[in-house]
Amino acid sequence: MPVIFFLIIGIASCNYKTSNSGSGDIVVASKGFTEQDILSELLAQQIESVAHLKVGRRRFTSALVTHQALIAGKIDAYIEYTGTAFTVILKEKVIHDPEVVYEKLRQAYAQKFNLEVMKPLGFEDTFAMIIRGENARQHNIQTLSEAAQYTPKWQGGFGYEFIEREDGFLGLAKTYGLRFAQSPRIMDLGLIYRALLQKQVDMINGNSTDGQIARLGLVVLKDDKHYFPPYEAAPIVRQETLKKYPELKQAIAQLVGKISADDMRQLNYLVEGELRDVKDVVREFRLAKGLA
Repeated sequence: MPVIFFLIIGIASCNYKTSNSGSGDIVVASKGFTEQDILSELLAQQIESVAHLKVGRRRFTSALVTHQALIAGKIDAYIEYTGTAFTVILKEKVIHDPEVVYEKLRQAYAQKFNLEVMKPLGFEDTFAMIIRGENARQHNIQTLSEAAQYTPKWQGGFGYEFIEREDGFLGLAKTYGLRFAQSPRIMDLGLIYRALLQKQVDMINGNSTDGQIARLGLVVLKDDKHYFPPYEAAPIVRQETLKKYPELKQAIAQLVGKISADDMRQLNYLVEGELRDVKDVVREFRLAKGLA
């Protein structure tokens, strides 16, 4: 089952086709994974429907690459997570108050990059440290602090960005005293769940809104020491673009507070688990939320 499931996941990722030509009145971008594809398409459809602008789509591979494309004017907008922007782009130390993070981020992005950070969409997608359900039940593990006593017998498997980030593995390991049997394996995020299910690794990093967590019977360990900063999803738009198209701001603002974490998990599952087309999933979601 795990192999079949992840072959399906691979196919699902192909269900989102971007123009990658950047053609359009404005261009929106995805950072290159399912949730980002969904959010990018949501942004695009919202702008097309409400502002009546032609929207091009592009797909990148990371926060840094997407941010550079934005400040270079190659794209006009994308959805970023506040904690990522604050620690990875601005290289600031972690702050746990989401309102403080948002305000500092808004001011810094305006001053340094001429970018507007709009209000969050309504959900947070934080890092999730995940183990198999059988391990959690066997040892009665619910938190990262409880897991720390077992990690010397476990193998960790994490994405490259999580290993390198200021708010990633090194700080997490120090905070919780996580020590593994061997150095954690650096893995492609597209393969990381399969590795956990096939017991090649015992703890992985995922995202709290991943649709497959519940479906595969996995357990997200509680961050009981509050290591991770807030990661609220918020649209970021070039100020120059907002001046050129004043109707754009109102169109995007209609998305504020419209997506819950449960909504995002369901959207991710529809694309990854049921192989639905991203455009169709977003179109139905907008209709259900009264946005269409």
